[in-house]
Amino acid sequence: MNEQQRKEMSQIRQGNPADVKSEQDNLERIKNKKPDDFVKYFQTTYETPNLNKARKRGKQDIKYHEDFTIPDELQNIGQGKKYLIRTYGCQMNEHDTEVMAGILTELGFESTSDANEADIILLNTCAIRENAENKVFGELGHLKPLKQNRPDLILGVCGCMSQEESVVNKILEKHQHVDLIFGTHNIHRLPQLIQEAIFGKEMVVEVWSKEGDVIENLPKARNGKTKAWVNIMYGCDKFCTYCIVPMTRGKERSRRPEDIIQEIRHLAAQGYQEVTLLGQNVNAYGKDLADMDYGLGDLMDEIRKIDIPRVRFTTSHPRDFDDRLIEVLAKGGNLMPYIHLPVQSGSSEVLKRMNRKYTRESYLELVRKIKKAIPHAALTTDIIVGFPNETEEQFEETMTLYEEVGFEGAYTFIYSPREGTPAAKKEDNVPMDVKKQRLYRLNERVNQYSREALKKYQDQVVDVLVEGESKNNPDVLAGYTPESKLVNFRGPKSVIGKIVKVKITNTKSWTLDGEMAEEAVEVN
Repeated sequence: MNEQQRKEMSQIRQGNPADVKSEQDNLERIKNKKPDDFVKYFQTTYETPNLNKARKRGKQDIKYHEDFTIPDELQNIGQGKKYLIRTYGCQMNEHDTEVMAGILTELGFESTSDANEADIILLNTCAIRENAENKVFGELGHLKPLKQNRPDLILGVCGCMSQEESVVNKILEKHQHVDLIFGTHNIHRLPQLIQEAIFGKEMVVEVWSKEGDVIENLPKARNGKTKAWVNIMYGCDKFCTYCIVPMTRGKERSRRPEDIIQEIRHLAAQGYQEVTLLGQNVNAYGKDLADMDYGLGDLMDEIRKIDIPRVRFTTSHPRDFDDRLIEVLAKGGNLMPYIHLPVQSGSSEVLKRMNRKYTRESYLELVRKIKKAIPHAALTTDIIVGFPNETEEQFEETMTLYEEVGFEGAYTFIYSPREGTPAAKKEDNVPMDVKKQRLYRLNERVNQYSREALKKYQDQVVDVLVEGESKNNPDVLAGYTPESKLVNFRGPKSVIGKIVKVKITNTKSWTLDGEMAEEAVEVN
């Protein structure tokens, strides 16, 4: 939400006093409720996420459903109404938003980007970093006047934050204007939850502390017809000590390969140019399929035969990046030579404290294998600085590893504790000024290596999948190379959604400038 929208919201006329009083009575009833009143929504685990219990969880309660349908009595519940979803966090959240948008569309709702005309507003939240959580609570504060002036507005909080007990308690205590709270495991129940929120008089809370099921045939409202996200699995079993995802997303559970392949074939038939396979730990795909020996390499070997120009996957865990996957990626074709491989730290000691279950040496050996099989592959990574007890020497190991691998880009973060994780119990004993100084030094190296990596594209002709207009200049088009490098160039709008040849005329730290090659101009 921008400042202008906030100003507009503050100028909305007051509603009917009787409606406001009714809403205040409703909020007072919710305020008087105790956490115990909501135990049923968390089944038997209404408590801070417990690592030991989570490690012992089984797969026996995970079910596979292929029959998602919207009940007849709810088909037109959104007729004449509009929805707005604000998304925070990763591509998985973006994809969850597409699913919720698809469900809302089938219910009869129309999309809007204007909070003032929305009848339902959902905040799809992220629990990875404290900053993301703060943004959501800030947004709830900004939306409160709108809710007070329009009591019929349904305001909901969903996503990973909703799976945390502390977050739900904070909403119950300080944000009683929220109508609806639901988590990551029950998106398929959105029609019923909206019905309860519309016709009920109290806050609707439904958060399942279970492993989650696999639900097929969920509708999706995808953005555009160029790139598509395809979930191939859910959850994570790695239990990195700084990460809340295993508790918010549940155990690793894979979709059946035939369902994934059918979805991608359908996208290809619709004209999509690129699909990205998604999973919290995407290359653990298939490890839970008890009736077959089938992994991500096998899946991608089948997908590469589908007539779709580009296929990517994210996000990988080094521990599960096996030789079979490398072998298949080396076949090339529509499998893009871009690999995001989070290392988090270059120190084996820090990696051990993070519970990453690999060492600096084994990570470098994996990189060696990848580069030998795919010499032109572009590698990027994630790095956390200032993890508890990280010494200057251990940070320097991260710096030297970055140099040894020759990463072409990185997402870098200062460590901040997340409630409910083992690392949060440790003293956050690296001073903030030291963390910031280390991040600055790391980013200097990241920028340097990115600039060097892009220089090799000077005067080269590259294939660019054109996604649309540049954010900074509507007269300039923007798209990505197979190695996921952003290219800006001038060309006709008719090439948006197509792959065209672009000659690189200038290289920068993070982007490339170019001009359409003569052959591309002639074709179009």
